[in-house]
Amino acid sequence: MHMKPIHFALVLSLIMVWGFNYVVIRVGLDEIPPLLFGFARFFLTSIPGIFFIKKPEAPWSKIIWYGLIMFALQFGLLFLGIYAGVDPGLAAILLQVHVFFSILLGVLIFKETLHLSQILGACVAFAGIALVALNLGGSITWIGFLLLIASAASWGAGNVLSKKIGKVNMVSLVIWGSFFAWPPLLLISFLVEGPDKILSAFQHLTLFSGGAVLYITYLSTLFGFGVWSWLLHHYPLGTVAPFTLAVPVIALFSSVLVLGEPLQLWKILAAVLVIGGLCINLIGPRLFSQKTRQ
Repeated sequence: MHMKPIHFALVLSLIMVWGFNYVVIRVGLDEIPPLLFGFARFFLTSIPGIFFIKKPEAPWSKIIWYGLIMFALQFGLLFLGIYAGVDPGLAAILLQVHVFFSILLGVLIFKETLHLSQILGACVAFAGIALVALNLGGSITWIGFLLLIASAASWGAGNVLSKKIGKVNMVSLVIWGSFFAWPPLLLISFLVEGPDKILSAFQHLTLFSGGAVLYITYLSTLFGFGVWSWLLHHYPLGTVAPFTLAVPVIALFSSVLVLGEPLQLWKILAAVLVIGGLCINLIGPRLFSQKTRQ
């Protein structure tokens, strides 16, 4: 389906916002503890939004679980992973394997059919993850790596929950899901990071850390999911989804340019393998169905 130029510009702005988001997260984590950072994001995403946006047409239990797993758990692990020692660009690449966790859970829970192209895509992508694991050390730690893989798994579980919820207003789901994400993040931040660090972060909030919170709240979350929902309403998923393959590429190169993240050959190869695996997963089923029809 042909996309109008204005809509093409809109989707490009979306992937730029989502790609640069990882650089912004790193900047924010320099001054704000990771769990408190997550709390700030989801508190501002939900307040005052819940007073103006109607609750999604879904059971409370599903909305609560969505908020806890898709937001609190996934982003808590993501922020902790980057904080513990994973470069932002590499973090964006590692997170992309959420697609294959989603596929695996879909097979186990919904008894979906597993295509050969999906298996091949997963093998290629996880070869990229294995390459990352072989090069851990220095600024890229094992704990950070494992936290990022756990974050990707949480994203996959969140996708399954989203499927169980069904078609609802995405912006509404994001706002109400965020409302249930920030209380546990605040509680765990208080217990783990401690009241002294929390108070210090608020007292020493700078233009950079404050801007990072505003960016990940209003641009990455509200603008991002709002535009994504609108695009999916006007275009088939197959038209819009391929653009998201550019997000980790933008994240990697923006991190290199802005933060000076090292760009070793192994990291480029890992990115090629992960994104290549995603391409096989995305395009393979279509090619298979076309050959079947012929």
